[in-house]
Amino acid sequence: MGGLQGRVQATDRGRPIYVSVHTLAVIMARAGSKGLPDKCSLPLCGRPLISYTIGHAQEARLVNAIVLTTDSASAKSVAQAAGIQVIDRPAELAGDSAAVVDTVRHAVETYERQTGQQVDAVVILYGNIPVRAPGVVDRCVDHLVRTGCDSVRTVAPVTKQHPDWIHRLEGDKLVQFRPNTIHRRQDLEPLYYHDGAVIAVKRDSLFTPEAFENPHGFFGRDRRAIVQTPEDAVDVDARVDLFLAEAILRARGEGGTAGPPTAAGRRPPFAAGAVHAVAHDE
Repeated sequence: MGGLQGRVQATDRGRPIYVSVHTLAVIMARAGSKGLPDKCSLPLCGRPLISYTIGHAQEARLVNAIVLTTDSASAKSVAQAAGIQVIDRPAELAGDSAAVVDTVRHAVETYERQTGQQVDAVVILYGNIPVRAPGVVDRCVDHLVRTGCDSVRTVAPVTKQHPDWIHRLEGDKLVQFRPNTIHRRQDLEPLYYHDGAVIAVKRDSLFTPEAFENPHGFFGRDRRAIVQTPEDAVDVDARVDLFLAEAILRARGEGGTAGPPTAAGRRPPFAAGAVHAVAHDE
């Protein structure tokens, strides 16, 4: 497959054309976090942390299949209760030095070998992110297909930690990181960081030579973004992040007593494969 958009050919002037794409969501969780050991299983509003990401994947209509790659027994138990296929994560892919792309490649190849189904696109979801904007997984998959790009990531604007307001320290002396005279937030150059909520990539991008040479090479050359607000994703790395996530969930009305996701809660994907209408501009 040369590219998702490359499979779409205009056949009739002014009429939309459809393409079927098999999209696999790969949820990543490991037990060996140093800051919060087995944090994917920590309780948040009465549910295991990992259950929120499972729920986000299950709600996506442009995702055909979901797998969890993990070495955590507790995360595995939550996934199995939700009807999610579990891929046992090898020890060499569960350490601090393991690259994301290596773990995702292993999950994709294992899924394809076990199911006989060829994957076209992959959605990477980190299991320690319990807060995501509604529908953002589908937005990223749709953008990937419509643009024919190599990857799509969710991003949020840099605010008070903008490079123009950052300093180096020489002893206790402050030295501007980038010399400037900007004092108003409105005058800062708009910059964005990857918030970790969603990564959508073409399967091919995971297996290019660049993806084996550079840990970020699997993003490809044509990299696109979906812009969010800083509150649209919470990356839990420290205990204080759990309190922030709880506050946002409760503000959204999602911090009640709803139980973990189940197999019955999976929304059916559109058609046999995710089907996208593609508009062609003349």
